[in-house]
Amino acid sequence: MVRLLNVYTISAFAALGGTLFGFDISSMSGVLGTDQYRDYYGNPLGTRQGGITSAMAAGSLVGALSSSILGDQLSRKVAIQLGAILWCIGASIQAASNGVPMLIVGRVIAGLCVGLTSSLVPIYQSEIAPRKIRGRVVSLQQFAVTWGIMIQYFVQYGCSFLNSQTAFRLPWAIQSVPAVLLFVGLFWFPRSPRWLASKDRWDEALKVLAFLRTPDGDINDPLVLAEYKEIEDQIRFEREEESNSYRELFGKKMRKRVLLGMAIQGWSQLVGINVLMYYVVYILDSAGISNTLLASSIQYIINMVMTIPSILWTDHWGRRPALLLGALSIAFWLFLIAGLLARYGEPNPVPDQSYTWIVMGHPAATRCIQACSYMTVASFAVSWGPVSWMYPPEIMPLRIRAKAVSIATATNWAANFALGLAVPPLLRAIRWRMFFIFGSFNLVAFIHVWIAAPETKQRTLEEMDEIFQHGDSLWRSFTGVHNTDRLDNLAKDIEMGHLKIHRSVQVEMYDDYIGSSSTGTLK
Repeated sequence: MVRLLNVYTISAFAALGGTLFGFDISSMSGVLGTDQYRDYYGNPLGTRQGGITSAMAAGSLVGALSSSILGDQLSRKVAIQLGAILWCIGASIQAASNGVPMLIVGRVIAGLCVGLTSSLVPIYQSEIAPRKIRGRVVSLQQFAVTWGIMIQYFVQYGCSFLNSQTAFRLPWAIQSVPAVLLFVGLFWFPRSPRWLASKDRWDEALKVLAFLRTPDGDINDPLVLAEYKEIEDQIRFEREEESNSYRELFGKKMRKRVLLGMAIQGWSQLVGINVLMYYVVYILDSAGISNTLLASSIQYIINMVMTIPSILWTDHWGRRPALLLGALSIAFWLFLIAGLLARYGEPNPVPDQSYTWIVMGHPAATRCIQACSYMTVASFAVSWGPVSWMYPPEIMPLRIRAKAVSIATATNWAANFALGLAVPPLLRAIRWRMFFIFGSFNLVAFIHVWIAAPETKQRTLEEMDEIFQHGDSLWRSFTGVHNTDRLDNLAKDIEMGHLKIHRSVQVEMYDDYIGSSSTGTLK
């Protein structure tokens, strides 16, 4: 029996890195509608507010690009801890900021952490998870993001009633709490078994696998040895090829996978979700809703709740159906928002506002726009939100996984930066037409996923080479139905003595891995 408690506990704790991302989103969206923030920072509008919001994404872009080097050299775990330190520094600078420049600097430094953790946490989770629950485990990253958004938003909402600078300084300071927990707690968790194997620390890799897969840490369990054998064979094959991982990223064999990972991460931003996450207050104001802070809180609750179905069932219904149906549903709701704003809206008679188009005197249209906003978020939360984080680490081979995922995640943050900077002026310039643009992006994303993205559920990470080199039929790619289970067959061969595993590891139970300095090698 798989020792699921260990996998879930470790993955859920590592997902605190996602909580930091969520904290940052709502720490900004929660203050946009407050007088305290507007008065202290000079009522930033348009490009100025876009620059403040997108500063975090700019730092995240740099953090994501550096994650490959740090993740490969220091290990996934230690690099995540480094990110937690950067987050505490950035949060402190934001909380103490005396103007827009200092606020931007703090958000850039905090963004370095988000770039590191958003790249490495899904890698770490996917490398410790059994193939049958890998989607569920990596979905915990997005679930943590939604929790971070919701918790920080309600902290921000509560502090908005304080008639002082504490209204925004206290929530920004509180952001350091999960980062401290993440940094300290990771000392008690193991490194990735696949990273250990890549460094020729074979005995530690086997012990960690046994710890994660069996109730008593039995390193002689057939399924443990089968997975160990697959990792060994994959690493040996990669070393025989003597590939240059940087050059190989866009070589003939890997180009399709790397570009697909980049596209999935890019589409996850271009589907329009960050318009509703960062600037929901502007949109609800434009729709004619009076209490936008309270209305926004409902959206963040929906975002968290609707992530749960994906966690529970994405390993059953697959990645492709979630992405395809998600793109169509998000497009529908965004087109509906655009149509309602175009039909019932009019130019805003009040100058110097973040929105230049407003719905007045049409309560039914206002409520419908609000509902469509909630449905857009719900559609994203059950589809693109979690799947866009689990898919890129799954499809990359170990030798270039950290580098390829860092590039894919950097694509996410590049798009995030561009949108964070562009959306405020777009809302003022082209108004409701902006929603038609993002709705169209969803249709293009649907076509791309249908053509280029194979199903990966229930497959081991080592089987991805086979999927991309030989492919499946269209029907199997959509449903994820396969005729054989190679890992189970390999385990049976080992159990029946048809296949021997040669190793220098002592036959002992997992007892005290943490702090071990053993560096045994495979014979």
